[in-house]
Amino acid sequence: MVFSSPVFLFVFLPVTYLGCRLLPSLPLRNAWLTLASLIFFSFGQLPYLALLLLSVCINYLFGLWLQSKSTHRRLAAGLAAAANLLVLGAFKYTDFLISTVNSLTGAGLALTGIVLPIGISFYTFQGMSYVIDVYRRPEQGTRNPGKLLLYISFFPQLIAGPIVIYHDVAGQIDRRSVTPDLTLSGLRRFIAGFGKKMLLANTAGEVADAVFALTAAELDSRLAWLGAVCYTLQIYFDFSGYSDMAIGLGRMFGFQFLENFELPYTAKSIKEFWRRWHISLSSWFRDYLYIPLGGSRKGEKRTHLNKLIVFFATGLWHGANWTFVLWGLWHGLFSTLEGMKAFPKWLKKSWLGHIYTMLVVILGFTLFRADTIGDAGVMFTAMFTGFSLAPAHTLHLIALLDAKTVFLLLMGLLFAFGIPQRAWQRLQARSLPRQAREGAAALGYSALFGVSVLTLAGATFNPFIYFQF
Repeated sequence: MVFSSPVFLFVFLPVTYLGCRLLPSLPLRNAWLTLASLIFFSFGQLPYLALLLLSVCINYLFGLWLQSKSTHRRLAAGLAAAANLLVLGAFKYTDFLISTVNSLTGAGLALTGIVLPIGISFYTFQGMSYVIDVYRRPEQGTRNPGKLLLYISFFPQLIAGPIVIYHDVAGQIDRRSVTPDLTLSGLRRFIAGFGKKMLLANTAGEVADAVFALTAAELDSRLAWLGAVCYTLQIYFDFSGYSDMAIGLGRMFGFQFLENFELPYTAKSIKEFWRRWHISLSSWFRDYLYIPLGGSRKGEKRTHLNKLIVFFATGLWHGANWTFVLWGLWHGLFSTLEGMKAFPKWLKKSWLGHIYTMLVVILGFTLFRADTIGDAGVMFTAMFTGFSLAPAHTLHLIALLDAKTVFLLLMGLLFAFGIPQRAWQRLQARSLPRQAREGAAALGYSALFGVSVLTLAGATFNPFIYFQF
């Protein structure tokens, strides 16, 4: 089951919401949400429900150990981190390691064929952050296993984030209220994310998929750049759309999740891009890897090394493929260069900084999207040398860009750069009557939901990109 499926929209979500509103006490509502979350996960991968529960159990028991007066708390924290990483590594990276060994040695070892558990990277990182925080401050832990289970399994953010830190929601698990304004705000945020996915991400994805499936002979520079830009739009609207839906659902049940995206394509540097892109992940690596490594406290060279380690880990976290690792190092390289004194500071303050940042991002996502490093090389070659502009390529380009696709891609560009959002803010600043604002918003969100549902009815299944991570 996914957020953009009819079963979720018209059965699971209404039943879960109504049940939560009808139950008389907060402990019962928490139990109801936990049960609903486990059912939600089971629709996708029932056999791996035991793995999710095992992860919660491991982190709960280590949390109890870390809350005790034991003198071996450092050992407990180390074992907890190792246990989480071992589970993640076994299910996500075993075949990757075997394939790498086979490529380097020709050993011909058989792959295990392990199916990647949905959401394992997200719930593993949430479990790790919990035990690390309890190690640092024992009072931030809980002795109630139900609270930890709800925190890790809560269905809005279980599958693809945002990564939530326990101490940010612990108070909300114990005390929260659902007001009409919060429910309306959450519903609108959910609809906005749903629209991003169905109208913008999927449209851009259809073009990107078609281009990335072409052979070297079928590509020219126009097609290659079109595919790269479309994938850059797809991954943003796909993932930010999911985050919007998760944040909106959280509000509907009384939870306030932190923002995960803040118009990253408006950034004028790679450093700024990562302050705006997948904020929960970059914050996680900052707090639980970069700072423990020494951050920027141990000299310039160590700072640069720490950045590269973090971006290597960021790339590897995204998937068991060298394209993801190189994508992470690509961003790490430019983040490191920007921290050097020789880097032109004025660049980050001018429109040239925006162009530079988007070029780095687009080229990086081209590598990210490619199935292999060789496939990425084919795309890069076409992007920078494929200037033949043959008639067959032109016909293919025209076939991809029908009027509806062009319109939605242009809308995607406008929204990615925040132009309609800023226009709406300026309109509100002109003291537009509240009744007029609310009426326009209600009409707009209703129309967006209706169009998105109609699009869903006529579309093939297109899962969120970050489900694979």
